[in-house]
Amino acid sequence: MAAVVAASGVAPVRARFVTSKEQFHAYLRDRGQEEEKEEEQEEEEVGIGQGEPPAKRVKAEGAGRDEESGEDAGAEEKEPVERKRARGQNKSRPCMKPNHYEQNRLCPSVTQGCADKCFFGPRCRFLHDVGEYMALKPPDLGHRCVLFETFGKCTYGVTCRFAQAHLGDGFQSIINTELAKQWEGKALVRNSLSKELQHQLRKRKFSFKRAEEFLRALAKPRGDGRKGGKAMGCSAEEQEVSNCTRPQEGHGDDPACPVLPGQGEDPKADGLQSPSPTGDEEAPSVHTAGPVTDEDVIKLRPCEKRKLEIQGKLYLAPLTTCGNLPFRRICKRLGADVTCGEMAVCTNLLQGQASEWALLKRHHTEDVFGVQLEGAFPDTMTKCAELLNQTIEVDFVDVNVGCPIDLVYKKGGGCALMTRSNKFEQIVRGMHSVLDVPLTVKIRTGVQEKMNVAHKLIPRLREWGAAMVTLHGRSREQRYTRSADWDYIAECAQVASPMPLFGNGDILSYEDANRAMQMGVSGIMIARGALIKPWLFTEIKEQRHWDISSSERFELLRDFTNYGLEHWGSDTQGVEKTRKFLLEWLSFLCRYIPVGLLEFLPQKINERPPYYMGRDYLETLMASQNVDDWIRISELLLGPVPPGFTFLPKHKANSYR
Repeated sequence: MAAVVAASGVAPVRARFVTSKEQFHAYLRDRGQEEEKEEEQEEEEVGIGQGEPPAKRVKAEGAGRDEESGEDAGAEEKEPVERKRARGQNKSRPCMKPNHYEQNRLCPSVTQGCADKCFFGPRCRFLHDVGEYMALKPPDLGHRCVLFETFGKCTYGVTCRFAQAHLGDGFQSIINTELAKQWEGKALVRNSLSKELQHQLRKRKFSFKRAEEFLRALAKPRGDGRKGGKAMGCSAEEQEVSNCTRPQEGHGDDPACPVLPGQGEDPKADGLQSPSPTGDEEAPSVHTAGPVTDEDVIKLRPCEKRKLEIQGKLYLAPLTTCGNLPFRRICKRLGADVTCGEMAVCTNLLQGQASEWALLKRHHTEDVFGVQLEGAFPDTMTKCAELLNQTIEVDFVDVNVGCPIDLVYKKGGGCALMTRSNKFEQIVRGMHSVLDVPLTVKIRTGVQEKMNVAHKLIPRLREWGAAMVTLHGRSREQRYTRSADWDYIAECAQVASPMPLFGNGDILSYEDANRAMQMGVSGIMIARGALIKPWLFTEIKEQRHWDISSSERFELLRDFTNYGLEHWGSDTQGVEKTRKFLLEWLSFLCRYIPVGLLEFLPQKINERPPYYMGRDYLETLMASQNVDDWIRISELLLGPVPPGFTFLPKHKANSYR
């Protein structure tokens, strides 16, 4: 019997699994109703029926605000009268960040055990009576608290939505002393924003000594009457060679190769192994177990900076919204070698915005970790680089020159820097001069579809001081339509040598990864492929197709929710943040087609999944691209959604053409 040939652009699912849209949704609807009836019967038997209304969701439409970061809202745009072609984002989605997560909140002073020292005093609008709060609090979502089971105590106390697991008489929190001692003094998450540092940034009292020196030199006119910004002295490679061959005392005296601002400052001896303190104080000497270091006497020269040695490693791309810390923990566990935080806007970091600083947080399991900065001007980017160099612990800093979204591009950032070579050079040189860790740059092939410029920029980036370049094989105009141009990536890899170049685009199987490595790149960066199937890292390392079961995938989702509750909290606010990011991830996960259902392997990233029946109910539910079914999955993990809950994913599937 001849195999059924799939339509162009549609994934080749075996004929016996393929179904119609109507049959697919009818099956899920009927099974969903059966599941709800079974749950209601169980609740009646156990006596749990608390009466929290599930409030059926409606797929939200209409004008609203788009969130450009994981938590902050972005610019507003009116919904067009005529429906336009998908451009990768749901710009008209409503603002889903609620004004309050609970109608009646308990005062933080009570939660922290100092009710007599309420910061708000008599003006406080929060509840101070724990009994009154517990009477009004929504029902608990489960009998097990992941914080209590993992760390021996839950810092959210009575506000925890799983509080019955650790509340004793008089609503007092129970502590597992033996387990709590094991975690005492251990910093699980680093790079947090301290109140002191936030105050300094808001009051503009933070010192940017090295950045200001560079910027002063940038504004200083050169001998030919021009300012020093376009071509400041010799290249980074030439400086490196000269600095290694000439004595330290005469450094900078030769007029043929002037010292760039920031060189000759007092950098840390090892940017990759000696973290900076959190705060504004000077970086202390490196703590060693052997002889006393001479760091305070001999200053690091550029040639002595630690190199970024990640050739051949699997690099998880910085993913806006979805690349949060809990998701990175999942990928790290499944085989990712290098991780990077979500894109952070430099101006927001300089203003001390807590939500932007949250994007820089690093879990202790992330052994090779970097942060990605976005900005359009050398002053803010150089200052931000110096700020991070002094206050957080990272292995590299990446410059985002690949972001295609309009909000960033129109301000001169992201892809726009590829057309603003003067500013681009000043940004890279400035950041390189103030950083003690390697500087990397992520770019696209160009801005316009048939006008590639990356091969011209890459040699210059090496001269300006970049330690590595990552190239996404598409232009800004392409977004995610059509296939990535790996032939062009191979051409750029030759131009970049000896500087390492990582390739990025369309990797969804170990075969794709093998073909990419044959192009001569130093390594591969995985973005959408990790969102669709985070076990891709395991497949690449083990060189196999993993026919992962629906129950195994569900356990990954459960682990994500547990990590989310650890990271964002187990109170109502933390639960709903976890749910939001889980739903964003599910909007990508639903594109995965199980290996056992495919007519032939592997699945291609730009092939649209047809409607198909899975091998069990859960597998079919996970294949749904209906937002109500994603919410159903979230309810299996995090309990019922709040009344009036709506969700619309941030990103559209603009890759199927």
